[in-house]
Amino acid sequence: MRYSINVLAGIGFVFTTMLVVGLILDFRDVDRTEGGYDPPYTDFTGPTVDWDSMDLTKTGLVKRGYVVNLHVNGTTGMLSIEIYRQVFDFRPFSDRALAVHKPREALRERGFEPAF
Repeated sequence: MRYSINVLAGIGFVFTTMLVVGLILDFRDVDRTEGGYDPPYTDFTGPTVDWDSMDLTKTGLVKRGYVVNLHVNGTTGMLSIEIYRQVFDFRPFSDRALAVHKPREALRERGFEPAF
């Protein structure tokens, strides 16, 4: 019995660690830019969002992660988080994100009409 408890505890620890590492990697990959926090948002460094790496859906784009998927609504600009097939609205794009990552232009190129 004691051996079984140790094995199950070890499995739980491994899977919990994998979940936490996956979450960290997913959230670190969302915005890899630094700086440019004040208007006109031009003095930033790092790569902007790679819109071509995202999957096209009926409603917009989705960035697939290890644990969390990030949905971008092509009309409203709402960012939503999907975890275990549950989607939660997070927030619309910030002024900085609009200037630095240019989501309007990326969505127009893919046939959407952004209203944000």
